[in-house]
Amino acid sequence: MDPNLADLFEAVADAVPERPALVCAGRRLTYAEVEDQANRLAHHLLDAGVGSGHHVGMYLHNSVEYVVGMVACLKIRAVPINVNYRYVEAELRYLFDNADLFGLIHARGFIPRIDAVRAEVPSLRTFISVDDGSGEDLRAIGTVSFDEAVGSQRGMRHFAPRSGDDLYIIYTGGTTGMPKGVMWRQGDLYHAGLGAGNPLGEPMLSVEALVANVRARDPQIVQFAVPPLIHGAAQLGVLIAFNWGDKMVLVPRFDPEVVWQAIHDERVNTINLVGDAMARPLAETLAANPDRWDISSLYYVGSTGAVISQSVKEQLRALLPNTIVTENFGATETGHQGMEAMEDARPAGGGLRFQVKETTMVVDDDLRPIVAGSGAMGKLALRGHVPLGYYKDPEKTAGTFFEKDGHRWVVPGDIATVDADGSVIVFGRGSICINSGGEKVFPEEVEQALRSHADVYDAVVVGVPDERWGERVTAVIQPRAGKTPTLQEIDAHCREHVAGYKVPREIHLVEQIQRQPSGKPDYPWAKALATKEPG
Repeated sequence: MDPNLADLFEAVADAVPERPALVCAGRRLTYAEVEDQANRLAHHLLDAGVGSGHHVGMYLHNSVEYVVGMVACLKIRAVPINVNYRYVEAELRYLFDNADLFGLIHARGFIPRIDAVRAEVPSLRTFISVDDGSGEDLRAIGTVSFDEAVGSQRGMRHFAPRSGDDLYIIYTGGTTGMPKGVMWRQGDLYHAGLGAGNPLGEPMLSVEALVANVRARDPQIVQFAVPPLIHGAAQLGVLIAFNWGDKMVLVPRFDPEVVWQAIHDERVNTINLVGDAMARPLAETLAANPDRWDISSLYYVGSTGAVISQSVKEQLRALLPNTIVTENFGATETGHQGMEAMEDARPAGGGLRFQVKETTMVVDDDLRPIVAGSGAMGKLALRGHVPLGYYKDPEKTAGTFFEKDGHRWVVPGDIATVDADGSVIVFGRGSICINSGGEKVFPEEVEQALRSHADVYDAVVVGVPDERWGERVTAVIQPRAGKTPTLQEIDAHCREHVAGYKVPREIHLVEQIQRQPSGKPDYPWAKALATKEPG
């Protein structure tokens, strides 16, 4: 099966129309209601001139409107584009232009920012506003309210045939530079990013098999995508839940108390989050309120996009003794590649051990496979169902995607080695690797050591220029309230966890670590701060 995502959603909605599909901020939609609203919005988009191949920006916090907007775009073969809601005008101007936005579904409060840049994006022609209580003037940009757009249309389908070749684009900020639009064929995304309809078992290779699996899932699983939908992992989480006929829970913004309350209220079974930025405040909030919420329904906590440090993972496992707490490995350019090995997950030499798909291998600079057990480092590569490339960026596409031996390949830049048992040990993204005196230092490993210090709440590690060593390891640290860790204390602590050459040579204390909305570390911000400030 080479599926289209809208076709799959419609098949599931027809099979289980009355099942709960979506919950966010007190609003609840069944599969039939998501289908109805998405059809109505799709017809409005068509009437506004949006058609096959047009790009529609999703400039919103998490909401039912965000998800309905995604589905509506897919129905008419338009492409939903995730827009970072924290962007300032210059960043919005870049993204709107780079993505060739034709339409924009946006929060009402963002109208002034949109108005400031829209004259420089001539392709942007139609706007739909989701009310957020801000009271901004809709006339400023000629936007139509979401409720009016949906209410003025009928809920019938009547759409043109679709294809597995229809595009799905996810903009990713990565760790450095401006965001890039990763172009997926929907047929490939179904297999690589959505687990072919069944991430935990045999792939669903027909619509009939998918629907039969959905009908057999009784009771349905309650899933919770904690990150913002501007993060690819959250978008894919929603699509996976819909392919299973499950209920998806969202929250408008991350707040640990709101998250635990939603788990309590909705009897959530699985949650996905992004690294320590979400896991640490969740763990500490639960520890401070041990009897406040009934979370006995929760049996799985997974992290994607950033690693949970060992100290936080141990805290969560102690607080949730009947819950699996683990890491998922993958990228916007690869989809899901593997899961953390349950035993010996953190080898003595650093890195994190994963059991990966058979289509993943580690290659050298000449794209030859690394010999298992040799200890040699290389780059992770994935073959098969991979993206077409980066939107409007042939140079970066050529450096990341290629064809060899009749297969399509992607090499996103993660540095790894292969152990003798075939498991893959991942050290981190090569683009943020620090070269200090010829030694490679991967920030994530040092960050883990720092976060296990009692006085450190969060940390980001970068390399700054050094005349002798080329780069010196530098830590930007957010201390716990009332604490002021010294370089000497940090040095002594880190030497118990990592080799001496990996220990930070200087530290910078800040009130709050800046992270991307997805929860990933903002390395450019940390490097600029560390370079500007005296050590």
